Amino acid sequence: MHSNDFWTAEVAADYDILGADMFADEVLVPTLDRLVELAEGGRVLEFAVGTGRVAVPLRRRGVDVTGIELSPDMVAQLRTKLTQDELPVLLGDMATVRAPGAYSLVYLVFNTIGNLLTQDAQVECFRNAAAHLRPGGRFLIELFVPDPTRGRDASVFTAQPGYIGLDTYEPVEQQLVSYHFRFGDGPEATLGRTPQRYVWPAELDLMARLAGFVRESRHADFSGTPFTAASGSHVTVYRLPA
Repeated sequence: MHSNDFWTAEVAADYDILGADMFADEVLVPTLDRLVELAEGGRVLEFAVGTGRVAVPLRRRGVDVTGIELSPDMVAQLRTKLTQDELPVLLGDMATVRAPGAYSLVYLVFNTIGNLLTQDAQVECFRNAAAHLRPGGRFLIELFVPDPTRGRDASVFTAQPGYIGLDTYEPVEQQLVSYHFRFGDGPEATLGRTPQRYVWPAELDLMARLAGFVRESRHADFSGTPFTAASGSHVTVYRLPA
């Protein structure tokens, strides 16, 4: 199946509610601060803009933001916040769609490069980012660090009222499937699932080199915490030569 088959109207309608913790100030403010810093006053492009969790408040800070998004249902939710004139979005695959103009920053947050389900597609995503950037421009990726000890065992990544999420790993092809159990007060529950291809930090670095980037920085989060062997995620910035 194509990854867009999983981003339905029902998922889009609940996306901001189930991901409410990602809107918390302690998460969002450092993210926005870092993106504003890296943009250096230039135009910014978000791959997989979704419902605009990051792009909308970034635009409200005065940054010129454009988005690319595969799911029209996710964009419909974004449109309840800002218009197409206020935050332009192109529908299509972030590995291939070309937005007009040149940008100082392209960014891809919240593990979303994993929505590209093959290594080839992820390599093309880096090349597409490079094609959008002016000389000296940057490409930022936020991504979790895979846990090789999990194997095929299911692990809980969240448990909250009305929602439980599980991940399963398939290490040979680097595939991960997230299962989303949603339920109310009654006995009924619904199940959704989203596939990903997980990527190692060193593999990302090689993809970046193939696209002409050099790695500028890697931290454990947007606040600049040092990245170590114990880090569960990373925020990495790549830069094109000036």
